[in-house]
Amino acid sequence: MKEKDRLELQEPSGDVVRARQRFGIVGNSPLLTLAVERALRVAPIDLSVLVTGESGSGKEFFPKIIHYFGARKHKKYIAVNCGAIPEGTIDSELFGHEKGSFTGAVAARKGYFEEADGGTIFLDEVAELPPTTQARLLRVLETGEFMKVGSSTVQKTDIRVVAATNVDLIKAVANGKFREDLYYRLSTIIIQVPCLHDRGSDIQLLARKFARDFAEKYMTPPITFSSDAQRLMELYRWPGNVRQLKNVVEQLALFESGTEVSRETLAEALPAAGGTATPMLRDDRTSYEKEREVLWQTIMRMQGEIGALRGELASLKGEPVIVDAAEMSDLHSPIPRDRSIIRYESADPLGMTPAATDHEREAIEEALRRNGGNRQKAAADLNISIRTLYRKLKDLGIN
Repeated sequence: MKEKDRLELQEPSGDVVRARQRFGIVGNSPLLTLAVERALRVAPIDLSVLVTGESGSGKEFFPKIIHYFGARKHKKYIAVNCGAIPEGTIDSELFGHEKGSFTGAVAARKGYFEEADGGTIFLDEVAELPPTTQARLLRVLETGEFMKVGSSTVQKTDIRVVAATNVDLIKAVANGKFREDLYYRLSTIIIQVPCLHDRGSDIQLLARKFARDFAEKYMTPPITFSSDAQRLMELYRWPGNVRQLKNVVEQLALFESGTEVSRETLAEALPAAGGTATPMLRDDRTSYEKEREVLWQTIMRMQGEIGALRGELASLKGEPVIVDAAEMSDLHSPIPRDRSIIRYESADPLGMTPAATDHEREAIEEALRRNGGNRQKAAADLNISIRTLYRKLKDLGIN
């Protein structure tokens, strides 16, 4: 039995419940429970951990769980947003600097790795680290050693590193943007934080919690959600995850206080998809229905391509092209029957009959007139390739 399926069948452990209560984690999703349980399991073991997940999904809770349920809980915990520190100063922030090592360094300064000695450092947005800093971090992970900026003295630190990213680091390694050796050092244990739209009923729990919190904060009557609005919440993709849901509920709590939020009101508060007024909804159909639709479209497309190839082969052999418009049409480029390629009842053994030739000439000339002389459009109208059209123009003497 898979771990996710096991968690669906049993109540979460006492440690999971305590972790949720301590850090305000709301939700009963099996995927979320699995991530919390994994963090608790690795907490007592002094290994590097990589937390992955989309932006706004709540990755920042998991380093705290690892620290406070581990042996370093009485030592310092420092969280660093690597993406918020300029490239020119990040080495100084992480590893410290000596006085006069650069302009503005009026005094020596400890870095986060020295300050958090014995504790845990959380490197959020670790994929944003520049290459030189990645090399320094790798040395700390391998040997526990680092040097301050502007110093030649090697210092030691005993620290646990937990990193987080919303970037696919494997792709970043392949693109040369992240060191492969550093990736393997950081990802001894990987914890995948689920997206909000994969957490099912947790969306409703979070929306109700945020509604209560903002009602207390702004001292206004709380909002509620209609059944249609709740359904829309479950169908919406939530690209910004929990952070986006919180912002949307805050907006509604301010402007719709004391009311039941309808589906229409909620839809207005959600970002539109592709510049339209339609919110970005996730595909709620079963995989069977989606696979059946894809298969049907593929069959119809192949049918059209086979018909086109049949016409091409007949043209290359100098045979009359006998095509049915129903065979040539597909879901994407339907061909009306009155514009299908000309049909011939009979042909001379050595080529087309004079009547067939005249019929084809008339059809081609009509297609050219209909498309203002544009040969590319005329070929598409006749459902033949542009190469075939040029050959027929030459054979039939059409200017």
